Amino acid sequence: MSAGTVVQGCGAPVGGLPLDGVKVEIEAVVQGRVVRADESPVDGAYVRLLDRTGEFTAEVRTSPEGHFRFFAGDGSWTLRTLAPGAATVDTVVDAATGSVVEALITV
Repeated sequence: MSAGTVVQGCGAPVGGLPLDGVKVEIEAVVQGRVVRADESPVDGAYVRLLDRTGEFTAEVRTSPEGHFRFFAGDGSWTLRTLAPGAATVDTVVDAATGSVVEALITV
């Protein structure tokens, strides 16, 4: 099982999802990208947001560029990634109001 790389900060890195129209100061944003080992994007992967007890909260499908985004509450979350032809990958992130968590998940 591959591990994701998590970068926490106040803005998205170059090449990440744009934050136009997102009020980061009042949101806890968890977003990122799903890629293969060769760094090619994974279109159509499913990323699930699980709470600290492992309960399902939400799910999104990745874009053709492999991007996804959630608006979460403060605290620890697990991103469970299910991609065609790959093992399930769990990535733990810590969300906080006023920040953006960027996760690079390799499957």
